[in-house]
Amino acid sequence: MGRALPTSQRAYDYAKERILEGILAGGELISEGTVAAALGISRTPVREAFLRLEAEGLLRLYPKRGAVVVPVSAKEVEAVLETRELIESFAAEKVSSLGAEALEQLVGRLREQLREQKQLREAGDGKAFVAADQVFHQLIVTAADNPILLDLYAGLRDRQQRMGLFAVFHDHDRLRATNHEHVELVDLLERGDVTAYRAALRGHLRGTRAAALGHQDSSIQPSTDVD
Repeated sequence: MGRALPTSQRAYDYAKERILEGILAGGELISEGTVAAALGISRTPVREAFLRLEAEGLLRLYPKRGAVVVPVSAKEVEAVLETRELIESFAAEKVSSLGAEALEQLVGRLREQLREQKQLREAGDGKAFVAADQVFHQLIVTAADNPILLDLYAGLRDRQQRMGLFAVFHDHDRLRATNHEHVELVDLLERGDVTAYRAALRGHLRGTRAAALGHQDSSIQPSTDVD
């Protein structure tokens, strides 16, 4: 039987999951008391959890009032996607130079992911699809075999999840479009056409940007409601 998580970690996981999944939208107020009551714990570990989330840029704390969920700004969306383009383009270029056997193994894993994504798309499971989308791209970055680059990419995970869920739940065509764009990326990677891959990746990320920003100019207000 595993050891129980510390109460501060439980509070952190509880609040962070609700922020990343959009259950708590940008600009929404969350109180220590609400989280403490939900978990049956005291406010002290919740306060510790809130401090961690503030340090990660997910909450803004207001003494005696609680905390406000920080909206994802358009500037953050741009920064994340620019960083992704740099890392993923380099990774694809390096992978294409690793030799036929390594490339074949990667393409095989990616095609397995494509089949899973298709099933999730057909089932309308947006949350699981976003997770599979992250795995798809991370497989390519991992194959580049640069641990520093991989750590940098992993640091984008939370932001990508939050943006991805918003995009999927507010653009009903995004699941289909993403799946189609992933198929194209794998085909180009298999052919070793790095130039075309870069262009396709840029278009793919441009679609993500449009879906994530929607019609809002300054911020994203995540939600799990499907219209």
